[in-house]
Amino acid sequence: MTNCNPKVDEMINKTSKWQEEFAELRRIALGCEELTEELKWGYPCYTIDNKNIVLIHGFKNYCALLFFKGALLKDKHGILIQQTENVQVGRQIRFTNVEEIKEKESILKNYIIEAIEVEKAGLEMKVEKKIEPPEELQQKFDENPALKTAFEGLTPGRQRAYILYFSKAKKSETRTSRIEKYTPHILAGKGMNDK
Repeated sequence: MTNCNPKVDEMINKTSKWQEEFAELRRIALGCEELTEELKWGYPCYTIDNKNIVLIHGFKNYCALLFFKGALLKDKHGILIQQTENVQVGRQIRFTNVEEIKEKESILKNYIIEAIEVEKAGLEMKVEKKIEPPEELQQKFDENPALKTAFEGLTPGRQRAYILYFSKAKKSETRTSRIEKYTPHILAGKGMNDK
């Protein structure tokens, strides 16, 4: 394969779960000539002009192709999945074995090519307005300006995930407890699920 990134070689060789599936998805992505292979968030990510197009990632029960602007794709085959109700633009195609990937190879290539075209056309999706942090988080920001600075340095998606998680607690004490639990993560510049 041309355009292989050695960091991705290393990541795939070290992974114990989904190794064969990652290798197959990688082969398909690299078959789309315009893409640059990078390692982002610990997974193979394919970009064009420094814009994220698709990411290969794994979970306990499945691995997936994540299309960063998946909600803008036509999804002719009805295979795109919204990961959670809070994900607005990204969409996944999930797999549990390498045979599923091989069976859908031409479909996957078409989706990747369409995602490249969406990016080249500069298409954007209007996303929900910024949600406000709960009062308890604002209090912690007032008490600890470094926390506020670190929080503002996070990606919008990470900020949103924290705010949604903190806000879902019904009691103020629970919201405060959640904020305190994740303060070290925020100060370290990490999202909720980052290690």
